[in-house]
Amino acid sequence: MQQPLISSTTGPLQTPKLGVLSRSITLMKPITWFGPMWALLCGALASGATGWNLPDIGRILLGILLAGPVLCGVSQVINDYFDRDVDALNEPHRLIPAGLVSMTQILLTIGGLLALGVVIALSLGPQVAFLSAMGLALAVAYSAPPFRAKRNGWVGNALVAISYEGLAWMAGHAAFAPLTSASVLIALFYSIGAHGIMSINDFKSMAGDRRSGIRTIPVQYGPRIAAWLIVLTMNLAQLKVIGAFLLWDRPLFAAIIAGLLLLQVPFQWSFLQQPVERHLKFSAIGVSFFVWGMMAAAIGLRFVQ
Repeated sequence: MQQPLISSTTGPLQTPKLGVLSRSITLMKPITWFGPMWALLCGALASGATGWNLPDIGRILLGILLAGPVLCGVSQVINDYFDRDVDALNEPHRLIPAGLVSMTQILLTIGGLLALGVVIALSLGPQVAFLSAMGLALAVAYSAPPFRAKRNGWVGNALVAISYEGLAWMAGHAAFAPLTSASVLIALFYSIGAHGIMSINDFKSMAGDRRSGIRTIPVQYGPRIAAWLIVLTMNLAQLKVIGAFLLWDRPLFAAIIAGLLLLQVPFQWSFLQQPVERHLKFSAIGVSFFVWGMMAAAIGLRFVQ
């Protein structure tokens, strides 16, 4: 019988027994796939070259598979492996620190996902393959020595934001049409906003990160200042997108994105008052309006190019 694991912060924890496939999927963290999958979809729509036909829909679905389960999934497995000591402090019930998954399975999972990623990326075109390789390299640099960029919240979050948002958006666009300066600019703006969003998740592991020498934004500045930095970064990015659409004489889309920004304000204010207690609610609800703004911008780009 599986013995309960003891956590210094949460007490006894029961870890359910999982099958081989379930362990691999758990390591891949499906909850993290949404960001790059959504960014790729936005990029595909921003290209202006997609239609409601089976070939285009199939190509989008193939890109979503690449961005989420494959590339994001493999980066999560790699991150969990190199985070095993930190997780032993913050979340000892996870599979690797709990000793519930073998090194062989970890390596086979990584190898299988990388092989599948190469096949899919090449099938979507050389530019998509190049952008995918860049994104994976940044994600690995975030987790793995000697870079281990996650030790600094500014650098680490920048790499992940560019990988999961900017490069995923550009890959989606490149899968259908040559990249344009307007699409690249909007992708970079939303990467800035994603930098702020990345820090929200760091509130739950402040104690363990501090002991492990991982200087996330909340660890460096404390919860209150970190919350302000997160909100300001997200809002700055969205204001830049709004300004771009005004410059391109697309006031309707600027107004839609501005409206979605205003809907975030009550949730931002609540988060600023009690960042530790309310970061999960802000992540679940407040950030969703930011995400819908990305889709509005992607559709708007079809009228810019």
